[in-house]
Amino acid sequence: MITQNIALANWNNGVIMIAIFALVCITLVGILINFMLSGKKNEDTEEEL
Repeated sequence: MITQNIALANWNNGVIMIAIFALVCITLVGILINFMLSGKKNEDTEEEL
């Protein structure tokens, strides 16, 4: 009965690290989508040459 109450692993650190990693990934994807949507069109490049 005592062995069922002993914590074999502490999951707190792993859960925090996974949450931070997920937050960083979501932020990077958001920045990438922002760059793709706000990119300039290349229509005026021929006139500059």
